[in-house]
Amino acid sequence: MTQPEHAASNADTHVARDESRGRWSHVPPVPLPGPARVAAELLIAIAGATVVSLFLQFVVSRAPNLVPDTYVPNAALSLVGAGLIVCLVGGLAVRRVITAPWWVKFAGATGGLATLATLTLALPLLSTRYYLGGTSGDNEFRLRYMERMASGLGLADFNYEGLPPFYPAGWFWLGGRFANLFDLQGWEAYKPFSITTVAVVAAVTFVLWRFVVRRRMAVLASLATLLMGLHVPGVGEPYAWPTTAWLLPVLVLTWNALRSPRTPRWPLVLTGFYLGVCAMTYTLHLAFGAMLVVLLAVVAGVLRARTGTSRGEVVRSLVGRVALVAVLSAVLMLVVWAPYLFGGGLGAENVAARYLPEASAYFPTPFKPNGPIGLLCLAGLAWAVVRVRAHRVALVVLVTAGAVYLWFVLSMLALAFDTTLLAFRFNVTLKVTLAVAGVFAATDVLNWGLGRWREWRTQITAVVAVVAIGLGVGVLQDSLRGPMQEGFELALSDYYPNGRTPESRHHIPSEEEGEGIWSGKLLAAVDELGTGTPERETVLSEQHHMLVFRPFWLFHDHRPHYTNPLSRHDERATEIDSWADSSGPQELYKRMHDGPFTAPTMVVLKKGEEGNYFYTVKYDTFPRKTAALGRKVTFEPSLFDSQRFETRDVGPYVVIAVR
Repeated sequence: MTQPEHAASNADTHVARDESRGRWSHVPPVPLPGPARVAAELLIAIAGATVVSLFLQFVVSRAPNLVPDTYVPNAALSLVGAGLIVCLVGGLAVRRVITAPWWVKFAGATGGLATLATLTLALPLLSTRYYLGGTSGDNEFRLRYMERMASGLGLADFNYEGLPPFYPAGWFWLGGRFANLFDLQGWEAYKPFSITTVAVVAAVTFVLWRFVVRRRMAVLASLATLLMGLHVPGVGEPYAWPTTAWLLPVLVLTWNALRSPRTPRWPLVLTGFYLGVCAMTYTLHLAFGAMLVVLLAVVAGVLRARTGTSRGEVVRSLVGRVALVAVLSAVLMLVVWAPYLFGGGLGAENVAARYLPEASAYFPTPFKPNGPIGLLCLAGLAWAVVRVRAHRVALVVLVTAGAVYLWFVLSMLALAFDTTLLAFRFNVTLKVTLAVAGVFAATDVLNWGLGRWREWRTQITAVVAVVAIGLGVGVLQDSLRGPMQEGFELALSDYYPNGRTPESRHHIPSEEEGEGIWSGKLLAAVDELGTGTPERETVLSEQHHMLVFRPFWLFHDHRPHYTNPLSRHDERATEIDSWADSSGPQELYKRMHDGPFTAPTMVVLKKGEEGNYFYTVKYDTFPRKTAALGRKVTFEPSLFDSQRFETRDVGPYVVIAVR
């Protein structure tokens, strides 16, 4: 198989010539391999990274089960991580390695990146079965979605029986198959599948960059992407991280294909596939990516028109190429979105977008020179501005960064329409983009220095390699002590369904204990009083911790921003109010079963101070800082004094089976 570095197609030559005439790329593009080789390298990278990650996770899981309050895993990771960064960066400066066969370099880069990604997450999480964040915050939604997908092959809402899913199910569906393959519950599979995903993303990122720049630069860009993903941390949302990490190289390929009509069309197919993956995993990235493709097409059209090409020819060519991307991405989008769109979801109010945290109220400035990351982002921004007419990556970086700020502007303007565009979600995108651009800036400075002081070539290369290694190790260690620390702590302290934490604490709970300690007893009561089959239970409960361990259906989601727009969230809350106003057990039972929704089979209520029971209905409070507030709906115990209800006291809760 011919190595891509040594084979340039006629189309690539035309691209370089056209861009040179337009003075927009003095750096000749890397010769594009054929589509067969592209597909083969991507598949090999995915399969290889998966095997490497699963093997390493298996080895780590067999290590001594240390107590969580120790720095032993961190020390091991510092040692191994530093060694891997030395190999990845230092190896680029050693000529002897460069003479190795291409497949050795390919395996070394993809395997090294997958190993670093896996161990950075697996070692600190050695003592827990949870991923970053445990069961807290947004992880409640993620674990419940994984439970739902593991319980069946079809697409379904993670809350409500009979509703099509609103949140894209692609990544979670694959996670469900992963859980089935290894005979795990959904919540148990979430950690290993997330770590494997991050490893695969690291390997594929290298392959994508390899289609854009030379191998050595691809290694550095991929390593920078991974380290920034750990530092932000973008890996906290494993289903959103792939489309963030792959965005920049895919856009460069897209730009090359739009800039010249003579380039092959397979990069546009790859772009369409990428946007389709966005639609199946993280819809916000689909909208943002589509906007970027259109912006790049407009820029390409202006530049081609300035070279003398007729406007009609430019428009026809670009519309045809953009249409190819749109059609392919739309077909893939319908794989997961068709049930929702054709089930009445088109035009439904999106409560998830009615959220305005502090991060969405201010423009992001990751380039503040207050540390190594800030300086790297600042260098990347300056490099993109200076080199925009001479380097295709610089142009794409500048357009991407500008698009992030444009998204913030549009999100702020959307406040006038009582919604947002969740702009804060693109802080990770901006940081990764500018940090990678900073690596390109550093290599440009290095090349300039090597050209100016040739007699000091070895010394300059050694200094830059040492600085790069030191910066990489520093970012890795700072990630463990900073942004990811809270996620690790929650994973190590949250309760399992048996009432224990990773520290194996098991004791009589006090009133100050969190709800997690009661999950096991609540689940046991539900199993005993109910059908024993979670998929046949519809539960009304605000005790969210117990819900992540079983694929129960819910009557009412206590988090309005994660509820399905088709669920009629407010109407369900009104139904609960009507139940509490019942005059007795017979009327309560009748109202439950004569209403517009499937009645719950199990009800879990909290005990009030006055001997009553209550359920807290949460409602959207946009645009307040507190995203949702709650109000108590109180039930008198006498309402359940009937043979149609069977009650069981479990600590501060009461479990009620509806017969």
